[in-house]
Amino acid sequence: MSFIRSYVVPEGFPDSVTPSYVPYMTWRALKHFFGGALGVFTTKALLSSVGVSRNGATQGAVAINWILKDGAGRVGKMLFARQGKKFDYDLKQLRFSGDLLMELGAGVELATTAVPQLFLPLACAANVLKNVAAVTSTSTRTPIYKAYARGENIGDVTAKGECVGNIADLLGTGLSILISRRNPSLVTSFAILSCGYVFSSYQEVKSVVLHTLNRARFTVAVESFLQSGNVPSLKDGNAQESIFSPPWSKNTPVVLGPKFGEAFHEPASFLAVKPLFEEERYIVTYNPSKGKIYALLKDQAKSDDILKASFHAHVLLHFIRLANGKQSLKKISDSYQLERKESSSNHAIPTNADFLDHIAESCRIVSSSYAVFKKKAADQGWIMSESLLNPGRPRLCELKEL
Repeated sequence: MSFIRSYVVPEGFPDSVTPSYVPYMTWRALKHFFGGALGVFTTKALLSSVGVSRNGATQGAVAINWILKDGAGRVGKMLFARQGKKFDYDLKQLRFSGDLLMELGAGVELATTAVPQLFLPLACAANVLKNVAAVTSTSTRTPIYKAYARGENIGDVTAKGECVGNIADLLGTGLSILISRRNPSLVTSFAILSCGYVFSSYQEVKSVVLHTLNRARFTVAVESFLQSGNVPSLKDGNAQESIFSPPWSKNTPVVLGPKFGEAFHEPASFLAVKPLFEEERYIVTYNPSKGKIYALLKDQAKSDDILKASFHAHVLLHFIRLANGKQSLKKISDSYQLERKESSSNHAIPTNADFLDHIAESCRIVSSSYAVFKKKAADQGWIMSESLLNPGRPRLCELKEL
């Protein structure tokens, strides 16, 4: 047992890692088990397809096809690597999306058996998908292991975690080789193993407990604070984070760091809101024509200002929803558009005036509750000195008179 432990758990276990390490590694091992098993069938399908598709071609031609397939995958990996910081902002969402791409790539590889004459384009597409998934897995691996390491043992935690994954992969590969000798249905085998892989991947990602606040976890924390006055614990906050919301989705009610033209549909709106934020390094407003709340950042904004701006935006969102019977902002926006059309026939142009009271009230609430929120969040273990809210690049600059 001592010999086995030296390969699969970090030194000093369980005191050297956080409590959530065991469930994460359990699901990770299961995911690699299904992945290894699935790899046998996909490799067998590719080898069979390339052998059929060559139609008497030389071995050199077959080798070129295989090399081109791998080359396409490497190109896809390089292109996707430019996402960079997004791997930190939406780690769990990208990690799960990467695993879904991995299964999609495996499905495309199996499809080569049905149309072997299209081996090269299908194999290239599959390899691009799988290499993109590999970039996602590699890029998100270190932050996850870092969250589990206690002290300066990140190297040990990473090494043992990868060892567990490799052991599970070998076990899955061995079992799949034994099963494949009986020539089972490729479709049935793929369906069963793929379902096991995706389910394990989802549970693996859900078991990750991170201490930083990205947009999803910040939304959970603020909504809990506004409704109950309490900030959820690290475990509860991570458990409530949505994994299925893709980071590239634009259907979010709060936009952090937008362009000026997106936030204000008319100059009067900006002039009405601006005096409320003279002392702040941001401006929060609601654009009823788009049904979204915008938090614009001034050029002097620091990390805490970005956090406060996002907090303020969620407070305003809370007030508007309460005032409208907890309707979604889309319904509120649709209602506004209807009123705008009716009033335009009477030559009246509505502005943000109806929402100024909510914005002013949110300013009063934020001034008294933001420090309380930060303290309660820090007491629960959340890191408040820095955040991963992924603000946009545009900043408001003050115009100085000559």
